Amino acid sequence: MTNIVNHWIGGKTAEGASGTYGPVTNPATGEVTTKVAFASVDEVDAAVAAAKEAYLTWGQSSLAQRTSILFRFRALLDAHRDEIAELITAEHGKVHSDALGEVARGLEIVDLACGINVQLKGELSTQVATRVDVSSIRQPLGVVAGITPFNFPAMVPLWMFPIAIACGNTFVLKPSEKDPSAAVKVAELLSEAGLPDGVFNVVHGDKVAVDRLLEHPDVKAVSFVGSTPIARYIHTTASANGKRVQALGGAKNHMLVLPDADLDAAADAAVSAAYGSAGERCMAISAVVAVGAVGDELVEKIRERAEKIKIGPGTDPSSEMGPLITKAHRDKVASYVAGAAAEGCEVVLDGTGYTVDGHEDGHWIGISLLDRVPTTAKAYQDEIFGPVLCVLRADTYEEGVALINASPFGNGTAIFTRDGGAARRFQLEIEAGMVGVNVPIPVPVGYHSFGGWKDSLFGDHHIYGNDGTHFYTRGKVVTTRWPDPADAPAGVDLGFPRNH
Repeated sequence: MTNIVNHWIGGKTAEGASGTYGPVTNPATGEVTTKVAFASVDEVDAAVAAAKEAYLTWGQSSLAQRTSILFRFRALLDAHRDEIAELITAEHGKVHSDALGEVARGLEIVDLACGINVQLKGELSTQVATRVDVSSIRQPLGVVAGITPFNFPAMVPLWMFPIAIACGNTFVLKPSEKDPSAAVKVAELLSEAGLPDGVFNVVHGDKVAVDRLLEHPDVKAVSFVGSTPIARYIHTTASANGKRVQALGGAKNHMLVLPDADLDAAADAAVSAAYGSAGERCMAISAVVAVGAVGDELVEKIRERAEKIKIGPGTDPSSEMGPLITKAHRDKVASYVAGAAAEGCEVVLDGTGYTVDGHEDGHWIGISLLDRVPTTAKAYQDEIFGPVLCVLRADTYEEGVALINASPFGNGTAIFTRDGGAARRFQLEIEAGMVGVNVPIPVPVGYHSFGGWKDSLFGDHHIYGNDGTHFYTRGKVVTTRWPDPADAPAGVDLGFPRNH
């Protein structure tokens, strides 16, 4: 009998009532193991109503109450990290170590939320005029929603809701329908930690559920991580409905390798950043720009390392890379490699024919490496979201920077060099939101915000860090004047002298 993943509304499991379900597949076997209930408009409305009801008390709760629950949740999340990682591997396909790393990165944001009192401190100016003080405070928005992608089914929700609920909001999560179980497990742990019913809700589904969240009048803000076309749609639609929006889109992250770089370190970094998590991450390095004469040697070093990567089921401890999420996605990734030579690319490694013995129906693809890729090739222009690395050539630093800045994406980028002056110049001249210097995947720690530029971000706020706190709160300024007690009406004695 196929398992069913249901919604979580008002602190308990809510069985799907729409009659519509989506398949959840084990990517390593191709087998449909689970069905996930797709929410109707009425079911989304029920989740928002539960969140709105809970906000009446949660929005007035003390910081001490909120953070004490989050501390308990953090302990439970830590204790159950292996179980959550196993759910991720079963539905996403990533190897267990990758799945554990995802939970660890999510825990980092829970840590930040546990100490949210520092970010929520207001400001006070006294005596701006005679007996007049001005203070600035931050207050929660109300019901907020998160729409999250398949590639990090635990981490990305954890980038959103801990800060949102720590600030006093209530939350409705619409996780990816491809790997929904981690979100439900997180909801159960929040309930076990003592989170009041309705503060955190989960609804599964497709465009019906998404569109209802975007238009619902009681949803005050929407957070999204996904592809650029959908991020643009989310931003446009939610903004038109008067909501605050942070919508993180796709990427084509470049790594600039200068002639003075340590090529062994650069090759190690390129391989891990391009092929880790099977390339299914928005911070993957998918384009290496080799400057000067180092290109041939760098490509050879990347090839040597890439060929040694062991691909297999995520449950096999020896596997370093797992399958892709769906067969359709696997076929789409393969199409970029199949058409690369006709577009002028040199195909150094072609992983499209890879299979795993005993798991032939899995969504397998091997490592692909394309060299001398022209900027007109689809493999360069599109976000492939798979284990395909493009190497481009540039004669000079300036040419390399111009190439990178011409990309419509501006999520993350990296430079590999021993020259501090070149690195400093790069971090100022490059048009991207996150920059690594000899660091291939410059994902900021929790107390610095994550977000790109250009077509990689729609909205004014990055995610988590101080930007996260500001996104989930709104400012209020209070100007106050009190009469001096000594000026009390005659006949009222407050014990203050009257001879001043």
